[in-house]
Amino acid sequence: MSDSGSDVRYFWCIRHHRVETGADVCPARYVLGPYASGADAEQALQRVQQRNEAWDAEDARWAGEER
Repeated sequence: MSDSGSDVRYFWCIRHHRVETGADVCPARYVLGPYASGADAEQALQRVQQRNEAWDAEDARWAGEER
């Protein structure tokens, strides 16, 4: 995943609000990822919000609504 050749994958846990890796990862229903770095995982919720806003705006545009 990363340029260093490491097999480490990072996840953002929505249950514990932390980055998790390796054996420390919660079940899939609680995590977002995998991400290439811990910093990317820490920004997971911001990415989700940005994508949701973009999709909502696109849905409104497609439906002919003004936003």
